[in-house]
Amino acid sequence: MDRQHAWEDVLDDEIRAIAGNYAARMGLRDRPALLCIDNYNAVFGDRPEPVREAMKRFPSSCGLAAWNAIEPTQKLMAAARAAGIPVIHTKGMAQLPAPVQRAQTTKRNSPSQNRAWEYSHFAPLAPLPDEIVIEKLRATAFYGTPLNAYLTQLGVNTLIFCGNSTSGCVRASAVDGYNAGYAVAVVEECVFDRNWLSHKVNLFDLNSKYADVMFLDEVLQYLGGLEAPRPQG
Repeated sequence: MDRQHAWEDVLDDEIRAIAGNYAARMGLRDRPALLCIDNYNAVFGDRPEPVREAMKRFPSSCGLAAWNAIEPTQKLMAAARAAGIPVIHTKGMAQLPAPVQRAQTTKRNSPSQNRAWEYSHFAPLAPLPDEIVIEKLRATAFYGTPLNAYLTQLGVNTLIFCGNSTSGCVRASAVDGYNAGYAVAVVEECVFDRNWLSHKVNLFDLNSKYADVMFLDEVLQYLGGLEAPRPQG
């Protein structure tokens, strides 16, 4: 029996019928990069706990959904590194000019209290020293950053996404990647959200319009089948 995606239990027959018109896969090309979106401390906190508990101390926490994504994401990162493809990380800007101290990637009630720690990469998913890190002010990894220039220089034609949050920065970045002409994949087990409904609906919508939502083992197989590692730059 085929595995079901996360959104299957929130669809009715009418939505499934409509979605049938958007069932074709985009497909992955031959020169991918892995984009690790906002895997920073603020969304993990300091221990695994239910999201409503975690948000009492870490308002941006995604709770257990974030912690459940750690091991799959580590496997994805390891495979990308073994394949020799670019691994690029994004994070919120830790230092802001005084006039925009309250600027955030999303609209939220609680501004950051300790930006330096909150926007530091979560240690188990941290970049290696030679990997590109993009600091951004808004949800998408493309707006106001050099990301597209880096991808062009690296000859990338496919973007594989993991990270946080499905409905926010992952979605915004995936849509902009699609609009820029890249083939786009979102790895289901490696993205997460603090809101289970937003997670499911946005995965479904991305899969219908802008990306192939793929299971981790599918992406690992794809990465393992790439040609020998190539120099970056």
